[in-house]
Amino acid sequence: MASERIRRFSRTERLAHWWLAATTGLMTVTGAFLYFPALAQLLDRPTAKLLHLVAAIALPAGWLLLTLVGDHRALGRTLRDADRLDDDDLKWLSGGPRRLVNRDDEPPQGRLNAGQKLNLMVTLGLMVVLGVTGVLLWLGERDTTYRFAGSVHVHDLATLALTFLVAGHLYLALLHPTTSPALEGMTGGSVDREWARRHHAKWVAAEEASGAAEEPAEPAVLATGSERLPER
Repeated sequence: MASERIRRFSRTERLAHWWLAATTGLMTVTGAFLYFPALAQLLDRPTAKLLHLVAAIALPAGWLLLTLVGDHRALGRTLRDADRLDDDDLKWLSGGPRRLVNRDDEPPQGRLNAGQKLNLMVTLGLMVVLGVTGVLLWLGERDTTYRFAGSVHVHDLATLALTFLVAGHLYLALLHPTTSPALEGMTGGSVDREWARRHHAKWVAAEEASGAAEEPAEPAVLATGSERLPER
């Protein structure tokens, strides 16, 4: 009999997600201290700037470390899962706003639904924009050659866009009854099989066809090759 749960994300994928959440959260908070003068009394500007810079450097450094010592094949699989939209994804997107209200059945989806694919790609794109403009702002404080009038505005707009994106992500992960069960995949690695079958039918069908089953509980120490999943 099939397990009641199905493994969705490896330990490395989960660590990459939570590292993004932690560093982005710190950058957002410290950025608010830098942007709003009224907050300066709570945290002085030099300290806020230092923490902001540390978080900005820690994000790619942590991802690089995970790629080197973790399961880089799992990270690659996530990027491959998100790199294209098929016909079912387009149908999912066209009916997305309606489903948030009336919870209609959705087109069959893979391990990542179309919304998650877009969220990942847009988030990564915004992080690149923030990284480039952030470097220009940092260099511009030391050399006027790197001071461009639009850098601050682009950095601020990208931050605003990312903030709205994260707010929507948190609502769907924590509050919306249809999508909140997905959070278990990012905390424990597995989700309820029946929930997955309703919302990610193509992925579950592929896993069941290949005989994939829920793995034993993972040890606390980061594994390397031992946790690698079969390529899909």
